Amino acid sequence: MKKLVVSLVLAVTCMGLGISYADDKGMSETKKDECLLISQGCRDATMSIQQKIEKLNAEIKKGRKVYTAEELKTLKNKLKETDDMLNNLLYGP
Repeated sequence: MKKLVVSLVLAVTCMGLGISYADDKGMSETKKDECLLISQGCRDATMSIQQKIEKLNAEIKKGRKVYTAEELKTLKNKLKETDDMLNNLLYGP
């Protein structure tokens, strides 16, 4: 079971979840993170599941000042999916 979890974590890391770090330079409280929202403006480096969860939470906290209601819903859905993925890797389906 442990080998399966390690293999899954490595596979997910190698795939990069289709998400990369956005350029944090110049990211302000009023700027949308297009990398998290629609996978645009991403660099080559990938983030871990935990880092993705942290970034999603930070973006959600910006709220309606930065994002529309629909964009916030999208971010919350991505957070739930990522959280579920982490729980499945740690504890199984």
